[in-house]
Amino acid sequence: MKNHKAGFVNIIGNPNVGKSTLMNAFVGEKLSIITSKAQTTRHRILGIVNGDDFQVILSDTPGIIKPAYDLQSSMMDFVKSAFEDADVLLYMVEIGEKALKDERFFDKIKNSKIPVLLLLNKVDRASQELLEEQVQYWQKQLPSVEIHPVSALQNFNVQGVFERILELLPESPPYYPKDQLTDKPERFFVNETIREKILLYYKKEIPYAVEVETEEFLEDEEIIRIRSIIMVERETQKGIIIGHKGSALKKVGVEARKDLEKFFDKQVHIEIFVKVNKNWRNDSRQLKRFGYNN
Repeated sequence: MKNHKAGFVNIIGNPNVGKSTLMNAFVGEKLSIITSKAQTTRHRILGIVNGDDFQVILSDTPGIIKPAYDLQSSMMDFVKSAFEDADVLLYMVEIGEKALKDERFFDKIKNSKIPVLLLLNKVDRASQELLEEQVQYWQKQLPSVEIHPVSALQNFNVQGVFERILELLPESPPYYPKDQLTDKPERFFVNETIREKILLYYKKEIPYAVEVETEEFLEDEEIIRIRSIIMVERETQKGIIIGHKGSALKKVGVEARKDLEKFFDKQVHIEIFVKVNKNWRNDSRQLKRFGYNN
C-alpha cells in the first residue's frame, strides 16, 4: 500500500495519570477501564485507529510501580515490552508530577532512540503560571522529548497529538485488518467490565485481590449469554463481594450488563459467581492462565 503509514504507539506513565482516558479518547471506544483507583490497568491493551492511509496501534499499559507481588511483576513486564516494539512513545505525566516510580524506566525514556512525546495531562486543572513552570521543569529533565499539554478527559489537544503521531509514523502496510478495533477477544472485555465495577463499588484490598474469568460466552442473533467467575483469595473476601443476601454481587451484575449491552450493541444475559482461589497473585501457574506470565 503506497504512502500508507502504520506503527505502534505505546502509552506509559505512573498509575492514575490518565493513560486509559487518553487511549479511549484516541480510539473512540471504551477499551480500557477508567476509575480513580491506582493500578486499574493490569494488561497491555491494544486499540487500533484506522484511516484510509494510516493505522495507529495504540497500547495502554499498566501504571509503573515497584512490584510487591508476582502479579505486579508481570504487569511491569507488559510495560517493558512497550519499550521494545514502539515506533512512538507517549510518556504521560500529570501537573505536579516529578518522575516515574521506577527510575530504570525513566532512564529508558532519557536514552530512547525513538521519538518520545511527553504529554502533560490535566492542564485544565492548572494555572498558566504553573503550566509554564512544569514545561520548563520537564524540558530540563528530558531535553530531547517533545512536550504537549493535554487534557485527555476534556479532549483538549488530543487531536493535535494524534496528528503529530501520524507525522512520526513510518510508512508501512497495516499490521491488522482495517475493521479491527483491538487485539483482545470479547471475553477479555467482559472480564474487564466486571472488574471495573468491583473497583468502583468495593474498598481497601478487595479490588486488588480479584480476578475475573469468563467461562461461557454464547452469542446468537438476539442475545449474548455470559457466565463469569469472580476469583478472590479468601473466604472473607467472598462474603464481602456477595454482600447481604447477594445485594452487592447483584449490583455488579446489573451495572456490568448495562455497559456490556452498550459495548456489544445487543441484549446481554449475565450470570456471575464467586470462588476462592487462594494466593492466585503469587502463583505463576494461575497468572499464566489469566494471561499475565506470557
